[in-house]
Amino acid sequence: MARKAKPVEDQAHYPEQSVMAVGMAGRCPRCGEGRLYKSLLRPVDRCAICGLDMSFAEEGDGPAVLVILLLGGVVAGLALAFETLFHPPVWLHVVIWLPVTFALSIYFLRAMKGIMIASQYKTKAAEGQLDHSDS
Repeated sequence: MARKAKPVEDQAHYPEQSVMAVGMAGRCPRCGEGRLYKSLLRPVDRCAICGLDMSFAEEGDGPAVLVILLLGGVVAGLALAFETLFHPPVWLHVVIWLPVTFALSIYFLRAMKGIMIASQYKTKAAEGQLDHSDS
């Protein structure tokens, strides 16, 4: 059973959420209860619990680059260690490392996108604006 969004006047009274906790759990950065994703990697347009408009969220390529660099190094290191210790055939490497890499990539990409969105909410990050004042 889905909860209804709280009235607008109550929306300023949410406790501060931990960026890491809500990001890793895939929860709304304001209330900490609503789902952050409507599909595997696509953020919701609005929180179903508190009604937070997620249009501010611009995760870009930052999380993907970080996950590729870090996870690529870890998986390559583990595959090399596995090769050195056990000398398995190539097909076994493929059977092991493709699903592991795919699953870890999805998990960490969701977590990093969530952390990025939560940190943007907490810091009230916005698109840069040019200052046109006459100084």
